[in-house]
Amino acid sequence: EVQLVESGGGLVQPGGSLRLSCEASGFTFSSTSMQWVRQAPGKGLEWVSTIHNSGSITTYADSVKRRFTISRDYAKKMLYLQMNSLKPEDTAVYYCNLVGPFNNYWGQGTQVTVSS
Repeated sequence: EVQLVESGGGLVQPGGSLRLSCEASGFTFSSTSMQWVRQAPGKGLEWVSTIHNSGSITTYADSVKRRFTISRDYAKKMLYLQMNSLKPEDTAVYYCNLVGPFNNYWGQGTQVTVSS
């Protein structure tokens, strides 16, 4: 059974940084591309970043390019999102999930609030 547990969110001032983590289990992590998506208050899901199963290819939404970095640790089966230079518009619940037809598994998400 696919299980995803996000953590690392919190309250941070504009310009600050956070590192989100996603603990993954129940599937072959090394064969699966992974992504981060977010949902801001009153808005739908927004794709943030994807990392290929090989880890060699990463892509980002224009809104987070040069500020966020996605990475993965195969030994620990962990997915990460390093977020720098945070802006108020980054405020959202952040979720990790699988890329492809098996992307209908969700953790509880982790809340990121950027405010002074």
